[in-house]
Amino acid sequence: MNPQPSSQSAPKKTSNFSRFVAWLLLAGAGLFFVLHFLHLTADFPNNSPWNDWSKYTDEGWYGDAAIRHMLFGHWYFAGDFNPAAALPVWPLLELLAFKIGGVSVTSARAFALVVFAVTLVTFYLLIERHARPRNDHSGRSLAAPIAMLLLCTSPFLFVFERMAILEPLLIALNALGILAASHLHPLQLLQGSAVPRPTNSQRLKSLLPTLILMLLIPAAILTKTTAVFLLPSIAYMIWARAGYRFGPALKLALPPFVGGFSLWVAYFVLLVRPHYLEDYKYLFSANAYTGISLEPLATVVLNTLSDGLWMGHVLYPVFFAAVALTFFWRPRLLANPLVPALWLWIGGYFAFLAYHNNLQPRYYLVVAVPITVFVAISIDAFRQPRHPEQASVPRRVVEGILATAVILAIALPDAVQQIRFLRDPTYDFLAAAQSIRKIVLDDKTHPHLILSISGSDLTLMTGLPSIDDDFGTDDLDVRVRKYQPGWYIAWNDVEDDKADAITPLYNMERIAAFPVMDDPDRNLLIVYRLDPKPPTPEVHRPKRRTPKPLVTKLGQQPSVPQLEH
Repeated sequence: MNPQPSSQSAPKKTSNFSRFVAWLLLAGAGLFFVLHFLHLTADFPNNSPWNDWSKYTDEGWYGDAAIRHMLFGHWYFAGDFNPAAALPVWPLLELLAFKIGGVSVTSARAFALVVFAVTLVTFYLLIERHARPRNDHSGRSLAAPIAMLLLCTSPFLFVFERMAILEPLLIALNALGILAASHLHPLQLLQGSAVPRPTNSQRLKSLLPTLILMLLIPAAILTKTTAVFLLPSIAYMIWARAGYRFGPALKLALPPFVGGFSLWVAYFVLLVRPHYLEDYKYLFSANAYTGISLEPLATVVLNTLSDGLWMGHVLYPVFFAAVALTFFWRPRLLANPLVPALWLWIGGYFAFLAYHNNLQPRYYLVVAVPITVFVAISIDAFRQPRHPEQASVPRRVVEGILATAVILAIALPDAVQQIRFLRDPTYDFLAAAQSIRKIVLDDKTHPHLILSISGSDLTLMTGLPSIDDDFGTDDLDVRVRKYQPGWYIAWNDVEDDKADAITPLYNMERIAAFPVMDDPDRNLLIVYRLDPKPPTPEVHRPKRRTPKPLVTKLGQQPSVPQLEH
C-alpha cells in the first residue's frame, strides 16, 4: 500500500479537529460575553472578593463632564472636582453613548462593554497575527480561542469590565497601540524611491498605522495618565517590527511618539494651561496620600504581588508557572514578539501599583487582561510537542489532556462564580437613588442640588445636580457657600470636617436612610435635608459721642486728679 494518502490525511484530520475545538471555545466565549449585558443596573456583587471604592464613585466622577453637559448644558463646575480637565477622552466617548442612549447607568455600562469587545477583537487579531505557524500534525493554534474563553468567563473581568470606569478603555487603547505598532512601515518607503513607485492609496495604507499610533498614545495618556507605564510594551513591538535593530526601530518609533507627544503638548498648552491648570494639578495632588515611601519596600512589593490573587486563584499561579516554564521548557515562546510585549505591559503596571501603593482591585484589571492572554498563549504552546515529527501519539494525547485540564481548572470555577453573580443581582444602590430623587423633587422648598462623595453617581442615576463633598479645588466650606446645596447624602455617618463646613450655614435634618451593598464602612446611605440657619441679627448699639478735643494753651492744662489710696 502507498502510505502517502494516510500520511496526508492525518494532518487534515488534526486540522479539522482543531478547527472544531476553536469554534467550540469561541462559542463558549461568545455566550459568556453576551451574559455580561444582563442586569446592567445591578449593584457591584455583594460578598465578592473585591471591596473596591470605585463602585460608589468612579462611574460618576470620570464621566461627570459628559453627564453634566447632557443634563445641565455645561460640564465645568468651578471649584468642584473636574477630572475631565486632565482625563478628557473617556467623557468625550461616553458623551457619544449618552447622545445615543440617554444619560443612564445602562448606557454607560453598555458602552464599557463595547470597549471590552474592542479589547477582545484586538487581542484575537494580535494573537492570530503572532501565533507560531502550524505546518505540522499539531493543527492550528488555539491560543486566541483559549484567550477569548478565559477572558469572557473571568468573574474578575466580569465585574470590572462592565463598569463605566477608566481602566477598560486604557486596556483597549494599549492593545490597539500594540496592534498598530505591529503594522508600522518606515516612512522612507513612502517617498517613492522604490520601483515601481507606490500609489497614493498604497502610501496612505502604509502611513495609516503611524497615524493611528500617533493618536492612540496621547489618547491613552489622556484616558489615564498611568498609560505611560504601558508604553514600553508598544516600544518593544516596534523594535520587533524593525527586526530587533535599533536604527530601524528608531525610525519607526520617532514619528508616532514625537507626533503623539506633540498632540499632548498642544492639548496642555492650548486648553489646560490657560483655562484648567488648577483642576489639572489637583487631580495629582488629590492622590498624594498614597505612595511607596509610606511603607518598607519589601512590604509594598509583597502586598502588590500577593494581591494579584484577586485576578484568580488558579490563573495567577499558572501565570508564574508559565513564565518559569517559558525559560526552561519553551524558550521559543520568546521569539513571539507579543510575549515580551505582554511581559513589559504586566511588569510596567506592576511597577506603577507598587509605586502608587494604593492597592485597589480595579487597578489590577489592567494587568489581568495581558496575564490571561499570556496564559492562553502558554497553554497552546505547551500542548505542542517541541519536535512534532518525533512526538508519539500517546505523548500528544497526554499533553492535550494536560492543556485541557488547565483550561478547565481556570474557566470552570470562574464561569460558576460569574453565573452565581448573575443569578443573585441586587439593586440597592439604584433603588436608594430613585428614592432620594423622589424625596428631593417632592420637596418644593429646598434646592435640588446634592452634596455627596457619591453625588456624581447619583446624578448619573437620577439626573439631580450634585457637587462632591470630598474633592474639589475649593475648600468645602467655600463650595457650600457658593453653590448652596439643599441636601447632603452621607455614608454611615457625618465626618467632622464635613460637619464643620456645613453646620455654620445649615441645620442638618436626617430624613431617610437606605441600606446599600456590603462594605462595612459604606453600607448605609443617609439623606440629610439642609435647612438654612436664620441669619444672625445685627447688634445695634447706640453711637458713642466722641468728645471734642480739649484745646488749651500751654500752661492752662487742667490738673490730673490723683487716685486715692
